[in-house]
Amino acid sequence: MKKLPIGYSIFKDVIEENCLYVDKTKFAFELIASGRYYFLSRPRRFGKSLFLDTLRTIFEGKKELFKGLYIYDKYDWNRNYPVIRISFSDGRINSQEAFNLYVEEILDKNQRDLNTISPKSFSPSGYFKRLIEEVYKAYKQKVVVLIDEYDKPILDNIENTEVARELREELKSFYNVIKGADEYLKFVFITGVSKFSKVSLFSGLNNLNDITLNPNYATICGYTQKDIETIFYDYLKE
Repeated sequence: MKKLPIGYSIFKDVIEENCLYVDKTKFAFELIASGRYYFLSRPRRFGKSLFLDTLRTIFEGKKELFKGLYIYDKYDWNRNYPVIRISFSDGRINSQEAFNLYVEEILDKNQRDLNTISPKSFSPSGYFKRLIEEVYKAYKQKVVVLIDEYDKPILDNIENTEVARELREELKSFYNVIKGADEYLKFVFITGVSKFSKVSLFSGLNNLNDITLNPNYATICGYTQKDIETIFYDYLKE
């Protein structure tokens, strides 16, 4: 039997290690074909990170990993796009200084992965903006930005009002970069557990499509009863 994909968040690992995979590439194809800026809220451990990595793998043009899946013979694999991947799911940020350091480290990793050079003597938002511009210039292609657990710095400090407000302001400035970088961006997908209306991600990005409660994307993460009874049948038949 194929392995159960417990704890997997990298699409390539799921496929290459012969894990059970519920095909979500139809959703990915439809999102890419119909829009540019999306937000999705789901509880933790619901598969958001795996879906984001599936998007990353598609935009990087790794067609061979999608053989047998919905998107394989439908997507235009001839054009690849550079991907900036940001996740706040690792570690705990409990101060402005910790936030600045965390963002610098994660943007530095993106910079190294994408073989670009961007000065680090900026604020987190300035560094983010410069990285998008440098990646666009280096690849001569628009940039894909994928952000996972955008709200975790706030949620981790929800009982410490002063710190939560301070980090909220930092995040407002950071996410506002996306609005100003429209000419450089191909696609943006942002996930979180909740939706904070006062974070300018939602007030500044008036073209952000919130698909959280859209019935067309109800099963974009997680498994349906039919999935359990078919794809996972071998584990249940006894």
